[in-house]
Amino acid sequence: MVTTRVLYQDVIPYETPSSLGALAGPSEGTLTLPVTVHWGPDATVDLSTADGVEKAYESLVREGTSQQQEALLNADLLRRVWPQLRLPKRCRHLWESRLPELLAS
Repeated sequence: MVTTRVLYQDVIPYETPSSLGALAGPSEGTLTLPVTVHWGPDATVDLSTADGVEKAYESLVREGTSQQQEALLNADLLRRVWPQLRLPKRCRHLWESRLPELLAS
């Protein structure tokens, strides 16, 4: 008998914003990530540094609700850093299929 294993990576529910235009987050300054998005130490990021933006945006894309994403992500900043974000393949595919403007980044 062959048993098919279902892995969490294959079923994790990723949310997306309704559109890039709905993103109303800051493009500069500091951003404090919700504990539901970043549960490690130092949830505050500096959006003037590449490391800060990548930390915040990777966490929000993977773990954020659509409401959190719309409130905290900035469309221009997301387009700029999208190619550099380290995301699971399934997550990236979902975002790019729902927001094809990201492919032009």
